[in-house]
Amino acid sequence: MKFLRPLIIGLGALAIGLTADAAGGAKKSKAPEGGWPFAKVPAGQLDQQSMQRGFQVYKEVCASCHGMKLLSYRNLGEPGGPFYDDAYPNANDNPLVKAIAAEYEVMDATPDEFGDPVFRPAIPADTFREPYPNEQAARAANGGALPPDLSVITKARGKGAEGDGASYVYSLMKGYPSFDEVKFREEPNGEFVNYLEFDDGEKVGELIQPIGVYYNPYFAGDTAPQWSGDPRHKPYGGFLAMPAQLPDGRVEYMDGTEATTAQMAYDVAMFLHWAGDPKQVQRKSLALPVMIYLVLLSILLWFSYKRIWRNVAH
Repeated sequence: MKFLRPLIIGLGALAIGLTADAAGGAKKSKAPEGGWPFAKVPAGQLDQQSMQRGFQVYKEVCASCHGMKLLSYRNLGEPGGPFYDDAYPNANDNPLVKAIAAEYEVMDATPDEFGDPVFRPAIPADTFREPYPNEQAARAANGGALPPDLSVITKARGKGAEGDGASYVYSLMKGYPSFDEVKFREEPNGEFVNYLEFDDGEKVGELIQPIGVYYNPYFAGDTAPQWSGDPRHKPYGGFLAMPAQLPDGRVEYMDGTEATTAQMAYDVAMFLHWAGDPKQVQRKSLALPVMIYLVLLSILLWFSYKRIWRNVAH
């Protein structure tokens, strides 16, 4: 009977998890229609033009709060990167990458003769410049919230399946309620509150949005304290300190693509997926040759085995 105890405990934990998911929790992220091109079998590919647009979104929108300390500017011009050019196999020689890096100033490792820091234009070998000098400054500028580093955000938010992390970013950036959905009223005590109305099947009630945070159904959290309806059917999601960042037309794409919310969310998710594993294109390109090699090796080993042991009874 001892072996039944772990089984019962496991089933109980699963039941609790399913109950919690039914009652609320973050809404399941959704991939864009047609899926992600890099998730296709046997070896998907990244969309270079989409990554270029995604870098523009990161640069013009995200970089003011979120760093990417694990990425160097030269990664942008390496094979599989958004600005890779066959004419410059060494990304440090890529003039476009040099120009992108030179737009930023970084502190030189050697101070001047007076001991003061010296700033210089970045070069491809430098890591992406951080938006804040330290964590304390980042929190002070964001009401106590610490913007996460985006270097491996798709890895951190992914659940194991290819593209889960990108789907999370895509869904989150699209998931904010529209401006018209967030209502405003004055309470009897004189306080002003923002709220959302729900009238969808079992979810009927109001969700108060506290000052300084913003509701998103794809962000993990707990909406119960702000929910006026049935606590068993509270809305999915939670509240985060970042407001909606990608209204239509927030950036003007250099290639002329229409910058809708969905398009910008797709492009920045594509770019961040690449950033989480800049060598993925080279790695995946080896998958098929390696599999063919292993199959041929297995055949040779089988015939070798049969040849060597042909006169030995087994």
